[in-house]
Amino acid sequence: MKVVALCFLAASTFWFLNALNKDNYNTVVDYPIEIIFDKEEFMAVEKLPSKVKIEINGNGWDLLRKYFNVNESPFVIEINNPANKNHILASEIRRSLAENISPTTLVSMVTDSIKFNIDKIVTRKVKVEADTTGNVIAKNHRIQGEIEIQPATVTVKGPTSILDKLEGSLHIKLGEDKINKSIDKFIPITIPSEWEEFLSMEEESVQVKFNIVQLLEGNKRLKINKINFPENVTLVQEPNNVMMYYLIEEPKIEQLKQMEFEAILNYSNRDKEDSTISITLSPRTSILENIRFEPSIFRLKYE
Repeated sequence: MKVVALCFLAASTFWFLNALNKDNYNTVVDYPIEIIFDKEEFMAVEKLPSKVKIEINGNGWDLLRKYFNVNESPFVIEINNPANKNHILASEIRRSLAENISPTTLVSMVTDSIKFNIDKIVTRKVKVEADTTGNVIAKNHRIQGEIEIQPATVTVKGPTSILDKLEGSLHIKLGEDKINKSIDKFIPITIPSEWEEFLSMEEESVQVKFNIVQLLEGNKRLKINKINFPENVTLVQEPNNVMMYYLIEEPKIEQLKQMEFEAILNYSNRDKEDSTISITLSPRTSILENIRFEPSIFRLKYE
């Protein structure tokens, strides 16, 4: 069995080597390519194609080298203004590619076009905005007035399509959660991770300043004032007052002390479908926030 195996191996090797010495074979290979352009003016925003599929004819040894890319230099495709188009037709490079793959012969271009995504590099001024979403500000606290950011804009450089995704602004994290005091500090600015390989900035940090005001919880017991009620309409429950709960900025407490409120039940504002009526506050004021009443809704009774 060993002798038979050795004979079979020797015969196969002889046949294989003899076959490779013959001409006029056809095969399809992935031939390496390299797209070049002015990288000072343009940038690829997607991975560039590195191979093109072609059918070639030639000697067995040559085809084997082409198939496995043994000592094969990539075919260079130079693009002068890549931002104006996103592909080149295979027919445009057929002649020069045929010369490059000698001594094999180009039979056909299996790939009909080579697609790429290359943008022009530009520089833009982008507005800097502080990210105050989530739990950045502590409960019952808020920013008073405007957030001051210096400089208000930063210079960002990169391909146009990536810059467009910024939509004219760059959000920065404040680096803290549940902020309950005024802020005045320098914060480093960074490009979002998904775009950092494409974009660059001149500035490294900005100064952020804003004031924080605390909202205090409060409550008042208010008398109920019924208006426009017909004589035959009463409430299922007839309380004399309701509790009002609210939030107020600490500096406005003195102003609140000088105001008198009452809870209004206006029959003209009733819900005719379920015969209910809701409390409204009089006088209306902007110094109170998150106002709620207990009870807030009353059911009407008709006699």
